[in-house]
Amino acid sequence: MRIEKYFLLFGLLLFSVLGWSQNQKLDSLVSVLPKTKNDIDKAELLNAIADQYKTSNPKQMLDYAQKAFDLAQKIDYQLAKGNALLNMGNANIILGNYAKALQHFTDAQYLFETITVKNDSENQKGLAKALGSIGIVFSEQSNYSKALQYYLKAVTIYEQLKDEEKCAKLYNNIGIVYKSQSSDFKALEYFIKAQKIQEKRNDPNLGITYTNIGNGYLKQNNLPKAFDYYSKAKTALDKNPNPRALGEWFNNVGLYYKASKQTEQAVSNWNSAIKTFASIEDKFGVGDSYIHLGQLFLEQNKLKEATNMAEKALALAKEIKVLEQVVLAEKLLSDIYAKQNKPALALAHFKKYSQAKDSLTNEENIRKSVEEELNFDFEKREAIHQKEIEKRDLLLKEESKRNTLQLFFAAIFGLLLFGIAFLIYNRIQLKKNLTLQKELAEYEQKALHLQMNPHFVFNCLGSISSFIVQNGTDSAIKYLSKFSKLMRLTLEYSKESLIPMDKEIESLQNYLELEQLRFNNKFTFSIFKSDAIEDDVALPPLLLQPFVENAIIHGVIPKKEIGSIAVRFTVEKDSLICTVEDNGIGFNESKAQKENSVVAHKSMALDITKKRLEMIESTTKQKTEFKIEEIKTNPEEILGTKVTLHLPIQYIK
Repeated sequence: MRIEKYFLLFGLLLFSVLGWSQNQKLDSLVSVLPKTKNDIDKAELLNAIADQYKTSNPKQMLDYAQKAFDLAQKIDYQLAKGNALLNMGNANIILGNYAKALQHFTDAQYLFETITVKNDSENQKGLAKALGSIGIVFSEQSNYSKALQYYLKAVTIYEQLKDEEKCAKLYNNIGIVYKSQSSDFKALEYFIKAQKIQEKRNDPNLGITYTNIGNGYLKQNNLPKAFDYYSKAKTALDKNPNPRALGEWFNNVGLYYKASKQTEQAVSNWNSAIKTFASIEDKFGVGDSYIHLGQLFLEQNKLKEATNMAEKALALAKEIKVLEQVVLAEKLLSDIYAKQNKPALALAHFKKYSQAKDSLTNEENIRKSVEEELNFDFEKREAIHQKEIEKRDLLLKEESKRNTLQLFFAAIFGLLLFGIAFLIYNRIQLKKNLTLQKELAEYEQKALHLQMNPHFVFNCLGSISSFIVQNGTDSAIKYLSKFSKLMRLTLEYSKESLIPMDKEIESLQNYLELEQLRFNNKFTFSIFKSDAIEDDVALPPLLLQPFVENAIIHGVIPKKEIGSIAVRFTVEKDSLICTVEDNGIGFNESKAQKENSVVAHKSMALDITKKRLEMIESTTKQKTEFKIEEIKTNPEEILGTKVTLHLPIQYIK
């Protein structure tokens, strides 16, 4: 049954074409090496040469792989470094140094899990090879649960990459592991999965897979199915000669004929197995065949032939130092001599059998001890690698967050630049078409600063003319001085998005005084600022002017008595409270008087003011509130109108 171990190693090393053609390729690669100047190409070439030595000289393979590793580490070429680790691990597997092999494979696994390469499929292939190779080491150490764990991880990656060739080899390995765990139905399932892929690809190893499937059916005592697959295996092996696989096929077919009571055919196949194994000097395989023949002859009571086979098997087992075969041969001889009624010889061989079995047990115990130490080191290394991977993942997440923020701020900066360019463009277009100010709220805010009520300007100029005629130059000059100061302040503030509150108060003071002169002191006014308001508290310029203007024009002027206007600035919690209060005719009465008139500018000013409040909300992320209400003592008597603005507190920077 050693065909299973053979195929397992075949799956690990991924052997290609053997013989002179491979040597020819190796010579070609070695001849190119001195001419290669680029370090990246050189590292890949060293790995390729190491890979070619795997079927002939594992020490040379290890040497070239180490050179590839050193060069890749020097130039920080992670993919070549990972492949070098795989080659070093494979070389150590062949040399029987499983501890070092496992170390190289786990290092390769960690490297492929942590590096980022341009060709991610190559990275994934490297990771799958590392995982599959770790599975091989554990399988060789009879740690089948661990082996299965890593085989399944590897085959999942190959399935994602749609690499059917590697999938087929791993399916076979997984089947062998299940067979070793006596999960025969599960083993058969994976052997058949491998078979389907190999049939489609005309894989040269199809004969081995057919043999594995035949062995599975033989163990289930399904002899017709077993024979069917053994026949397919022979056809495939004739097409793709493989002496060792053919020798194992003869041994397994011999067991089939023995199970089906066709002993002559069994003997014939075991003799063919001996000839085939002898042609490649495989003494282990020959020993297996001798034991099969000896056991059959013992059952047939052909004791002379059985003794001959057992002695030959024992001699070969001692020569190649295989304790398992020594145990089987000594037990066989003891049984033969017992049947010949030679108790002394039977006892002597039974004692040797017991000694060999004890030695095998001791060897097994030593091996298990070494395996446990190997597993402990592996699990410790795996835990360290896992911690490093978790740390790396955490760093990658943080880096991803940082990159996201950088992209976000870059996008904001880009949008800002775009916004500035867009605003500049719209300012140019404004000269042609002032209606575009409704499309951009920020531009409308600045446009409002520049906007003066033409009716107000016309009336002021008319008043100046009347003062000159009626009151003389002194009153006209005083009026003109206040008017020019107000115009200067307005133009000055139009450049700023925020101005100190004192400047806003100064502007309102000047405006109210000017309107007093214009309307012959028809009203009085007061402006109050709370002491709780800090000096650097700021307001958008001319924010209250439209409300003050409405209080004058539509509130106190239509009233017969002398009117009054009060402007107040106070602080309430985190809000700045601005109120404009008059004792005029009231909001509803004023609205009724305006129904038959068109005051486009006034309406636009109020609309833009509302948009300015929305912009303040957007900029400061704080709520604003705008409320107009009538002042009443009872439902009948109107005492005036009160406008209240709740604004977030902003400061001059």
